[in-house]
Amino acid sequence: MKEKHCLIAVLLNALLFVAQPAWAQNVLTMSTTTSTDNSGLLAVLTPAFNQQHNSRIDVIAVGTGKALKIGANGDVDVVFVHAPAAELKYVEKGDFIDRTAVMHNDFVIVGPEHDPAGIASATTVVDALKKIALSQSSFISRGDDSGTHKKEKQLWKQAGIEPKGEWYAAAGQGMGAVLRMTDEKQGYTLTDRGTLIAYADKLALKVLFSGDSQLFNPYHVMAVNPEKHPSVNYQLAKKYIEFVVSQQGQKLINDYRKGGQQLFYPDAVN
Repeated sequence: MKEKHCLIAVLLNALLFVAQPAWAQNVLTMSTTTSTDNSGLLAVLTPAFNQQHNSRIDVIAVGTGKALKIGANGDVDVVFVHAPAAELKYVEKGDFIDRTAVMHNDFVIVGPEHDPAGIASATTVVDALKKIALSQSSFISRGDDSGTHKKEKQLWKQAGIEPKGEWYAAAGQGMGAVLRMTDEKQGYTLTDRGTLIAYADKLALKVLFSGDSQLFNPYHVMAVNPEKHPSVNYQLAKKYIEFVVSQQGQKLINDYRKGGQQLFYPDAVN
């Protein structure tokens, strides 16, 4: 009997040894911007992909700058972000391959309904930022090298303004946290529309400026280059890219709503 138990134990260990690599092949690690996570979109995309490929996705949701660095270090398999200029620099260095457009939304400037800086009358986003700086109205920046923060810095530069002083605060936080801080301070901030819609029922902030072409916000997905990092799960990363741009993935993105409002618009509809 004792020998039988030992034999069973050996067989079970052997099965675990064989099964573990097979399971490991079906684990995808992804670094992504906080907006894909905070908006709730990943909670829709992930189960559909996992069911299709019998896989598991481990997500690291941080600012785009950090997400890109994590990917360039080979610590994840795929990167899903929204900072085109920064993305292309990594692609040119050979850190990422298979870069593909997935979806877009836009950036907006939100603030208190009484709009102390009067940005609702601005004709361009640069004009809106100048009004905020001139009035020294409270502005909360992501301050975290995210895609949103990169866009904000670009816009301040276009306005010829170096934002500093008591009116300007760098939070170093994700978009959801920054929206809550902005609401508490009755200030202004730049946000992607998707995260704003997802948090709308928790905030009194209003969209006070939008519509400038400078505020277009595209998202791309990229695989980490297996030639640089042989340990990455490139095959599953490639399947994820194919999934999010497939008819199924694009329909999930197109149909995703919060409070009846569409958060993202697909860019790879077949």
